[in-house]
Amino acid sequence: MTLTPPSDAQLTDQITDQITDQFTDQLTDQSAIAYLQQPKAIRDRANQLFQLAQANQLEHFCCNLGQLDHVAAYVVETTQQAYPDFVVPFHSRWRHFEVGGVPRLAKLHQALSHTPAMLARAQIDLAIVSVLLDAGAGSQWRYVDTAKKGQPQQTLGRSEGLAVASLRAFEQGLFSSAATTSPYQVDAVKLQQLSLEALAKAFQVTDQNPLVGLRGRLALLQQLGKTLANQGDRFGQTPARPSNLLDYWTKKAIIQQATIKQQATIDAGTLLSEVLQSFGSIWPGRIAIAHTNLGDVWPHPSLPRTTTGSNLVPFHKLSQWLTYSLVEPLAIAGVHVTNLDALTGLAEYRNGGLCVDLGLLVPKHSAVTDQAHRPSSSVVVEWRALTIVMLDLIGDRVRQRLNLSPADLPLIKVLEGGTWAAGRRIAKQLRPTGAPPITLQSDGTVF
Repeated sequence: MTLTPPSDAQLTDQITDQITDQFTDQLTDQSAIAYLQQPKAIRDRANQLFQLAQANQLEHFCCNLGQLDHVAAYVVETTQQAYPDFVVPFHSRWRHFEVGGVPRLAKLHQALSHTPAMLARAQIDLAIVSVLLDAGAGSQWRYVDTAKKGQPQQTLGRSEGLAVASLRAFEQGLFSSAATTSPYQVDAVKLQQLSLEALAKAFQVTDQNPLVGLRGRLALLQQLGKTLANQGDRFGQTPARPSNLLDYWTKKAIIQQATIKQQATIDAGTLLSEVLQSFGSIWPGRIAIAHTNLGDVWPHPSLPRTTTGSNLVPFHKLSQWLTYSLVEPLAIAGVHVTNLDALTGLAEYRNGGLCVDLGLLVPKHSAVTDQAHRPSSSVVVEWRALTIVMLDLIGDRVRQRLNLSPADLPLIKVLEGGTWAAGRRIAKQLRPTGAPPITLQSDGTVF
Protein backbone atom coordinates (compact mmCIF):
# COMPACT_ATOMS: atom_id res chain seq x y z
CA MET A 1 0.00 0.00 0.00
CA THR A 2 1.46 3.34 -1.07
CA LEU A 3 0.93 6.34 1.20
CA THR A 4 0.46 9.63 -0.57
CA PRO A 5 2.28 12.43 1.24
CA PRO A 6 0.18 15.49 2.02
CA SER A 7 0.36 18.28 -0.47
CA ASP A 8 1.82 21.66 0.36
CA ALA A 9 -1.69 23.04 0.57
CA GLN A 10 -2.75 20.32 3.03
CA LEU A 11 0.35 20.93 5.15
CA THR A 12 -0.41 24.64 5.16
CA ASP A 13 -4.01 23.95 6.24
CA GLN A 14 -2.83 21.64 9.06
CA ILE A 15 -0.34 24.20 10.33
CA THR A 16 -2.95 26.95 10.08
CA ASP A 17 -5.44 24.82 12.05
CA GLN A 18 -2.83 24.14 14.75
CA ILE A 19 -1.96 27.82 15.04
CA THR A 20 -5.66 28.74 15.15
CA ASP A 21 -6.32 26.17 17.89
CA GLN A 22 -3.37 27.44 19.93
CA PHE A 23 -4.49 31.05 19.48
CA THR A 24 -8.05 30.15 20.48
CA ASP A 25 -6.74 28.35 23.58
CA GLN A 26 -4.67 31.41 24.45
CA LEU A 27 -7.70 33.67 24.05
CA THR A 28 -9.76 31.32 26.23
CA ASP A 29 -7.04 31.24 28.87
CA GLN A 30 -6.58 35.00 28.87
CA SER A 31 -10.31 35.69 29.04
CA ALA A 32 -10.65 33.23 31.95
CA ILE A 33 -7.79 34.92 33.80
CA ALA A 34 -9.23 38.39 33.21
CA TYR A 35 -12.68 37.25 34.38
CA LEU A 36 -11.38 35.59 37.55
CA GLN A 37 -9.55 38.80 38.48
CA GLN A 38 -12.78 40.83 38.52
CA PRO A 39 -15.01 41.34 41.58
CA LYS A 40 -17.96 40.35 39.37
CA ALA A 41 -16.52 36.82 39.15
CA ILE A 42 -16.37 36.61 42.94
CA ARG A 43 -20.08 37.37 43.21
CA ASP A 44 -21.00 35.22 40.19
CA ARG A 45 -19.33 32.07 41.47
CA ALA A 46 -20.46 32.67 45.06
CA ASN A 47 -24.03 32.97 43.82
CA GLN A 48 -23.70 29.71 41.89
CA LEU A 49 -22.87 27.91 45.13
CA PHE A 50 -25.61 29.84 46.95
CA GLN A 51 -28.19 28.59 44.44
CA LEU A 52 -26.99 25.04 45.07
CA ALA A 53 -27.28 25.63 48.81
CA GLN A 54 -30.84 26.88 48.35
CA ALA A 55 -31.62 23.64 46.52
CA ASN A 56 -29.92 21.66 49.32
CA GLN A 57 -27.31 20.38 46.86
CA LEU A 58 -24.13 21.37 48.71
CA GLU A 59 -22.28 18.78 50.76
CA HIS A 60 -21.31 20.83 53.80
CA PHE A 61 -23.68 23.79 54.35
CA CYS A 62 -27.24 24.94 54.02
CA CYS A 63 -28.61 28.46 54.48
CA ASN A 64 -31.23 29.55 57.01
CA LEU A 65 -32.28 32.95 55.70
CA GLY A 66 -34.84 33.16 58.49
CA GLN A 67 -31.94 34.28 60.69
CA LEU A 68 -31.16 37.28 58.50
CA ASP A 69 -33.10 39.79 60.64
CA HIS A 70 -31.43 38.50 63.80
CA VAL A 71 -27.97 38.81 62.25
CA ALA A 72 -28.72 42.31 60.94
CA ALA A 73 -29.93 43.40 64.37
CA TYR A 74 -26.75 42.05 65.96
CA VAL A 75 -24.61 43.91 63.41
CA VAL A 76 -26.53 47.16 64.00
CA GLU A 77 -26.11 46.78 67.76
CA THR A 78 -22.38 46.13 67.34
CA THR A 79 -22.01 49.12 65.03
CA GLN A 80 -23.84 51.40 67.46
CA GLN A 81 -21.48 50.42 70.29
CA ALA A 82 -18.46 51.65 68.32
CA TYR A 83 -20.13 54.42 66.30
CA PRO A 84 -23.19 55.75 68.19
CA ASP A 85 -23.90 58.32 65.48
CA PHE A 86 -23.43 55.69 62.72
CA VAL A 87 -20.72 57.81 61.10
CA VAL A 88 -18.62 54.79 60.17
CA PRO A 89 -15.16 54.96 58.54
CA PHE A 90 -14.01 52.68 55.76
CA HIS A 91 -13.02 49.10 56.53
CA SER A 92 -9.26 49.12 56.07
CA ARG A 93 -5.91 48.42 57.67
CA TRP A 94 -5.72 52.03 58.87
CA ARG A 95 -8.29 51.43 61.62
CA HIS A 96 -6.06 48.75 63.17
CA PHE A 97 -2.96 50.93 63.43
CA GLU A 98 -4.62 53.23 65.97
CA VAL A 99 -6.38 50.60 68.07
CA GLY A 100 -7.20 51.77 71.58
CA GLY A 101 -7.33 55.37 70.43
CA VAL A 102 -3.52 55.66 70.33
CA PRO A 103 -2.39 58.02 67.50
CA ARG A 104 0.39 55.73 66.29
CA LEU A 105 0.46 57.20 62.79
CA ALA A 106 1.37 60.66 64.11
CA LYS A 107 5.11 59.97 63.89
CA LEU A 108 4.85 59.05 60.21
CA HIS A 109 2.64 62.05 59.45
CA GLN A 110 4.97 64.45 61.27
CA ALA A 111 8.02 63.11 59.45
CA LEU A 112 6.48 63.44 55.98
CA SER A 113 3.63 65.93 56.32
CA HIS A 114 5.60 68.62 54.46
CA THR A 115 5.57 66.43 51.34
CA PRO A 116 2.14 64.85 50.74
CA ALA A 117 3.47 62.88 47.78
CA MET A 118 6.12 61.21 49.95
CA LEU A 119 3.55 60.57 52.70
CA ALA A 120 1.21 58.93 50.20
CA ARG A 121 4.00 56.69 48.91
CA ALA A 122 5.07 55.74 52.43
CA GLN A 123 1.48 54.86 53.31
CA ILE A 124 1.08 52.77 50.16
CA ASP A 125 4.27 50.86 51.02
CA LEU A 126 3.09 50.37 54.60
CA ALA A 127 -0.41 49.27 53.58
CA ILE A 128 0.91 46.65 51.18
CA VAL A 129 3.45 45.06 53.51
CA SER A 130 1.08 45.21 56.50
CA VAL A 131 -1.80 43.59 54.64
CA LEU A 132 0.47 40.80 53.39
CA LEU A 133 1.37 40.13 57.03
CA ASP A 134 -2.28 40.13 58.12
CA ALA A 135 -3.27 36.47 57.84
CA GLY A 136 -4.65 35.05 61.10
CA ALA A 137 -2.14 35.13 63.96
CA GLY A 138 -3.70 32.36 66.03
CA SER A 139 -5.11 32.65 69.54
CA GLN A 140 -1.79 32.45 71.45
CA TRP A 141 0.28 35.23 69.88
CA ARG A 142 0.48 38.67 71.50
CA TYR A 143 2.35 41.89 70.73
CA VAL A 144 3.25 44.33 73.52
CA ASP A 145 3.32 47.92 72.31
CA THR A 146 4.56 51.04 74.07
CA ALA A 147 3.58 54.14 72.14
CA LYS A 148 5.95 56.45 74.04
CA LYS A 149 8.22 56.23 77.04
CA GLY A 150 6.25 56.73 80.21
CA GLN A 151 2.98 55.62 78.62
CA PRO A 152 1.31 52.34 79.62
CA GLN A 153 1.96 49.29 77.51
CA GLN A 154 -0.81 47.82 75.39
CA THR A 155 -0.99 44.09 74.75
CA LEU A 156 -2.56 43.28 71.40
CA GLY A 157 -3.42 40.11 69.52
CA ARG A 158 -4.67 39.02 66.12
CA SER A 159 -5.20 41.67 63.40
CA GLU A 160 -4.54 44.72 65.58
CA GLY A 161 -1.39 43.18 67.00
CA LEU A 162 -0.13 42.32 63.52
CA ALA A 163 -0.94 45.84 62.32
CA VAL A 164 0.91 47.58 65.14
CA ALA A 165 3.85 45.17 64.90
CA SER A 166 4.16 45.86 61.17
CA LEU A 167 3.91 49.62 61.76
CA ARG A 168 6.68 49.55 64.37
CA ALA A 169 8.85 47.42 62.08
CA PHE A 170 8.19 49.87 59.23
CA GLU A 171 9.14 52.85 61.42
CA GLN A 172 12.41 51.12 62.33
CA GLY A 173 13.27 50.55 58.67
CA LEU A 174 12.94 46.75 58.76
CA PHE A 175 11.71 46.74 55.15
CA SER A 176 14.08 49.45 53.83
CA SER A 177 17.59 48.95 52.44
CA ALA A 178 18.36 52.50 53.59
CA ALA A 179 17.01 52.18 57.13
CA THR A 180 19.15 54.95 58.65
CA THR A 181 18.32 57.60 56.04
CA SER A 182 14.98 56.45 54.55
CA PRO A 183 13.23 54.13 56.99
CA TYR A 184 9.72 54.86 55.72
CA GLN A 185 9.88 52.71 52.61
CA VAL A 186 9.59 49.11 51.44
CA ASP A 187 12.02 48.00 48.75
CA ALA A 188 13.06 44.93 46.80
CA VAL A 189 16.61 44.70 48.11
CA LYS A 190 15.70 44.58 51.79
CA LEU A 191 12.70 42.28 51.38
CA GLN A 192 14.82 39.67 49.62
CA GLN A 193 17.41 39.87 52.41
CA LEU A 194 14.89 39.72 55.26
CA SER A 195 15.63 36.90 57.70
CA LEU A 196 13.33 34.76 59.80
CA GLU A 197 15.17 35.92 62.93
CA ALA A 198 14.63 39.60 62.12
CA LEU A 199 10.93 39.11 61.38
CA ALA A 200 10.46 37.00 64.52
CA LYS A 201 12.16 39.65 66.65
CA ALA A 202 10.05 42.45 65.18
CA PHE A 203 6.88 40.48 65.94
CA GLN A 204 8.10 39.37 69.39
CA VAL A 205 7.80 35.70 68.45
CA THR A 206 9.19 33.14 70.90
CA ASP A 207 8.46 29.52 71.78
CA GLN A 208 6.09 30.87 74.41
CA ASN A 209 4.57 33.41 72.01
CA PRO A 210 4.11 31.55 68.69
CA LEU A 211 2.79 33.27 65.58
CA VAL A 212 0.90 31.03 63.16
CA GLY A 213 2.49 30.88 59.71
CA LEU A 214 5.63 32.90 60.49
CA ARG A 215 7.66 31.15 57.79
CA GLY A 216 4.82 31.59 55.30
CA ARG A 217 4.74 35.32 56.03
CA LEU A 218 8.50 35.59 55.54
CA ALA A 219 8.29 33.68 52.24
CA LEU A 220 5.53 36.04 51.10
CA LEU A 221 7.65 39.12 51.84
CA GLN A 222 10.73 37.63 50.18
CA GLN A 223 8.68 36.74 47.11
CA LEU A 224 7.29 40.28 47.11
CA GLY A 225 10.90 41.49 46.97
CA LYS A 226 11.58 39.31 43.94
CA THR A 227 8.42 40.52 42.25
CA LEU A 228 9.40 44.15 42.80
CA ALA A 229 12.87 43.50 41.38
CA ASN A 230 11.57 41.59 38.35
CA GLN A 231 8.92 44.12 37.26
CA GLY A 232 10.88 47.31 36.74
CA ASP A 233 8.18 48.77 34.50
CA ARG A 234 5.71 48.66 37.39
CA PHE A 235 7.89 49.14 40.45
CA GLY A 236 10.86 51.19 39.25
CA GLN A 237 14.48 50.42 39.99
CA THR A 238 16.00 53.08 42.26
CA PRO A 239 14.79 51.54 44.48
CA ALA A 240 12.01 49.18 43.42
CA ARG A 241 9.08 50.01 45.73
CA PRO A 242 5.40 49.00 45.78
CA SER A 243 4.38 52.66 45.77
CA ASN A 244 6.06 53.23 42.42
CA LEU A 245 2.86 51.75 41.03
CA LEU A 246 1.55 55.32 41.23
CA ASP A 247 3.89 56.29 38.41
CA TYR A 248 3.00 53.21 36.37
CA TRP A 249 -0.75 53.75 36.76
CA THR A 250 -0.38 57.38 35.75
CA LYS A 251 1.79 56.54 32.73
CA LYS A 252 -0.63 53.84 31.52
CA ALA A 253 -3.67 56.09 32.09
CA ILE A 254 -5.07 53.58 34.58
CA ILE A 255 -5.52 56.59 36.83
CA GLN A 256 -7.88 58.99 35.06
CA GLN A 257 -6.19 62.35 35.31
CA ALA A 258 -7.75 65.33 37.05
CA THR A 259 -9.65 68.00 35.17
CA ILE A 260 -10.71 71.48 36.22
CA LYS A 261 -13.97 70.05 37.54
CA GLN A 262 -12.89 66.62 38.80
CA GLN A 263 -9.98 65.12 40.71
CA ALA A 264 -8.02 62.14 39.43
CA THR A 265 -9.86 58.82 39.76
CA ILE A 266 -9.34 55.08 39.56
CA ASP A 267 -12.14 52.51 39.43
CA ALA A 268 -12.19 50.07 42.36
CA GLY A 269 -12.54 47.01 40.13
CA THR A 270 -9.65 48.21 38.00
CA LEU A 271 -7.59 48.81 41.14
CA LEU A 272 -8.25 45.25 42.31
CA SER A 273 -7.24 43.85 38.91
CA GLU A 274 -4.05 45.92 39.05
CA VAL A 275 -3.28 44.64 42.54
CA LEU A 276 -3.75 41.06 41.33
CA GLN A 277 -1.64 41.56 38.22
CA SER A 278 1.10 43.34 40.18
CA PHE A 279 1.35 40.92 43.10
CA GLY A 280 -0.18 37.69 41.78
CA SER A 281 3.17 35.93 41.49
CA ILE A 282 3.87 36.09 45.24
CA TRP A 283 1.21 33.59 46.32
CA PRO A 284 2.60 30.08 46.95
CA GLY A 285 1.09 26.82 45.74
CA ARG A 286 -1.86 28.32 43.90
CA ILE A 287 -3.76 27.27 40.80
CA ALA A 288 -2.40 28.71 37.55
CA ILE A 289 -3.84 29.17 34.07
CA ALA A 290 -1.31 29.61 31.25
CA HIS A 291 1.43 30.04 33.86
CA THR A 292 -0.47 32.90 35.53
CA ASN A 293 -0.81 32.44 39.28
CA LEU A 294 -4.47 33.04 40.15
CA GLY A 295 -3.96 33.67 43.86
CA ASP A 296 -6.89 33.17 46.25
CA VAL A 297 -8.89 31.04 43.79
CA TRP A 298 -10.01 27.47 44.50
CA PRO A 299 -11.93 24.67 42.75
CA HIS A 300 -15.24 23.31 43.98
CA PRO A 301 -16.50 19.87 42.91
CA SER A 302 -20.09 21.07 42.45
CA LEU A 303 -19.15 23.50 39.70
CA PRO A 304 -18.88 21.87 36.26
CA ARG A 305 -15.57 22.16 34.42
CA THR A 306 -17.09 22.92 31.03
CA THR A 307 -14.73 25.76 30.07
CA THR A 308 -11.38 27.01 31.29
CA GLY A 309 -11.75 27.99 34.94
CA SER A 310 -15.51 27.33 35.14
CA ASN A 311 -15.01 25.16 38.25
CA LEU A 312 -13.00 27.83 40.09
CA VAL A 313 -14.22 30.14 42.86
CA PRO A 314 -12.26 33.39 43.35
CA PHE A 315 -12.17 35.23 46.68
CA HIS A 316 -9.05 37.46 46.62
CA LYS A 317 -9.49 38.19 50.31
CA LEU A 318 -6.09 39.74 51.04
CA SER A 319 -6.03 41.49 47.66
CA GLN A 320 -9.45 43.07 48.28
CA TRP A 321 -8.39 43.97 51.83
CA LEU A 322 -5.35 45.65 50.27
CA THR A 323 -7.53 47.42 47.72
CA TYR A 324 -9.76 48.78 50.50
CA SER A 325 -6.62 49.82 52.40
CA LEU A 326 -5.22 51.75 49.44
CA VAL A 327 -8.23 54.08 49.27
CA GLU A 328 -6.95 56.48 51.93
CA PRO A 329 -3.29 56.67 50.79
CA LEU A 330 -4.47 57.25 47.22
CA ALA A 331 -6.65 60.10 48.49
CA ILE A 332 -3.53 61.73 49.97
CA ALA A 333 -1.98 61.39 46.51
CA GLY A 334 -5.00 63.19 45.05
CA VAL A 335 -6.64 60.10 43.54
CA HIS A 336 -10.26 59.20 44.34
CA VAL A 337 -11.29 55.52 44.16
CA THR A 338 -14.72 55.17 42.53
CA ASN A 339 -17.34 52.37 42.52
CA LEU A 340 -16.21 50.83 45.81
CA ASP A 341 -19.40 48.77 46.04
CA ALA A 342 -18.18 46.75 43.05
CA LEU A 343 -15.84 45.05 45.52
CA THR A 344 -17.28 42.28 47.68
CA GLY A 345 -17.30 41.56 51.36
CA LEU A 346 -14.22 39.77 52.63
CA ALA A 347 -14.43 35.98 52.78
CA GLU A 348 -12.54 35.54 56.03
CA TYR A 349 -13.20 33.85 59.33
CA ARG A 350 -14.75 36.79 61.23
CA ASN A 351 -17.43 37.49 58.63
CA GLY A 352 -17.89 33.78 57.96
CA GLY A 353 -17.86 32.99 61.66
CA LEU A 354 -20.65 35.51 62.27
CA CYS A 355 -22.84 33.70 59.74
CA VAL A 356 -22.20 30.29 61.31
CA ASP A 357 -22.40 31.39 64.95
CA LEU A 358 -25.75 33.14 64.44
CA GLY A 359 -27.27 30.30 62.41
CA LEU A 360 -27.37 31.92 59.00
CA LEU A 361 -25.07 29.22 57.61
CA VAL A 362 -25.72 25.77 59.04
CA PRO A 363 -23.14 22.95 58.84
CA LYS A 364 -24.63 19.70 57.57
CA HIS A 365 -22.32 17.38 59.50
CA SER A 366 -20.11 17.47 62.58
CA ALA A 367 -16.82 17.22 60.67
CA VAL A 368 -17.29 20.84 59.57
CA THR A 369 -16.69 22.09 63.11
CA ASP A 370 -14.84 19.13 64.63
CA GLN A 371 -11.95 18.95 62.17
CA ALA A 372 -9.38 21.45 60.88
CA HIS A 373 -9.64 22.36 57.20
CA ARG A 374 -7.22 23.66 54.60
CA PRO A 375 -8.17 26.69 52.47
CA SER A 376 -8.42 24.38 49.44
CA SER A 377 -11.00 22.09 51.07
CA SER A 378 -14.56 22.09 49.77
CA VAL A 379 -15.73 22.90 53.31
CA VAL A 380 -13.82 26.18 53.34
CA VAL A 381 -14.66 27.06 49.73
CA GLU A 382 -18.38 26.60 50.43
CA TRP A 383 -18.16 28.55 53.69
CA ARG A 384 -16.37 31.46 52.08
CA ALA A 385 -18.57 31.59 48.97
CA LEU A 386 -21.78 31.59 50.98
CA THR A 387 -20.30 34.26 53.26
CA ILE A 388 -19.84 36.55 50.24
CA VAL A 389 -23.55 36.28 49.42
CA MET A 390 -24.62 36.62 53.05
CA LEU A 391 -22.61 39.84 53.47
CA ASP A 392 -24.51 41.45 50.60
CA LEU A 393 -27.83 40.33 52.12
CA ILE A 394 -26.80 41.49 55.61
CA GLY A 395 -25.76 44.86 54.20
CA ASP A 396 -29.16 45.33 52.55
CA ARG A 397 -31.00 44.37 55.75
CA VAL A 398 -28.82 46.64 57.93
CA ARG A 399 -29.52 49.61 55.65
CA GLN A 400 -33.26 48.85 55.79
CA ARG A 401 -33.16 48.87 59.59
CA LEU A 402 -31.30 52.18 59.67
CA ASN A 403 -33.22 53.71 56.73
CA LEU A 404 -29.94 54.47 54.99
CA SER A 405 -29.06 54.25 51.31
CA PRO A 406 -26.10 52.36 49.84
CA ALA A 407 -24.47 55.77 49.32
CA ASP A 408 -24.89 56.56 53.03
CA LEU A 409 -23.74 53.13 54.24
CA PRO A 410 -21.82 51.29 51.52
CA LEU A 411 -20.63 47.74 52.03
CA ILE A 412 -17.13 48.92 53.00
CA LYS A 413 -18.72 50.62 56.04
CA VAL A 414 -21.04 47.72 56.84
CA LEU A 415 -17.93 45.56 57.11
CA GLU A 416 -16.21 48.03 59.43
CA GLY A 417 -19.17 48.80 61.67
CA GLY A 418 -20.12 46.02 61.31
CA THR A 419 -19.92 42.41 60.34
CA TRP A 420 -16.21 41.96 61.12
CA ALA A 421 -16.55 43.36 64.65
CA ALA A 422 -19.77 41.40 65.17
CA GLY A 423 -18.04 38.19 64.11
CA ARG A 424 -15.30 38.75 66.68
CA ARG A 425 -17.85 39.72 69.34
CA ILE A 426 -20.00 36.59 68.98
CA ALA A 427 -16.88 34.39 68.83
CA LYS A 428 -15.76 35.76 72.21
CA GLN A 429 -19.23 35.21 73.64
CA LEU A 430 -19.35 31.58 72.52
CA ARG A 431 -15.71 30.46 72.92
CA PRO A 432 -13.17 31.55 75.57
CA THR A 433 -10.37 31.92 73.02
CA GLY A 434 -12.47 33.94 70.58
CA ALA A 435 -11.55 31.46 67.85
CA PRO A 436 -13.85 31.06 64.83
CA PRO A 437 -16.41 28.22 64.80
CA ILE A 438 -14.51 26.43 62.03
CA THR A 439 -10.84 25.58 62.51
CA LEU A 440 -8.50 26.52 59.69
CA GLN A 441 -5.10 25.08 58.83
CA SER A 442 -3.38 28.36 58.00
CA ASP A 443 0.01 28.89 56.40
CA GLY A 444 -0.13 32.64 56.90
CA THR A 445 -1.01 33.47 53.29
CA VAL A 446 -4.83 33.24 53.05
CA PHE A 447 -6.62 34.06 56.34
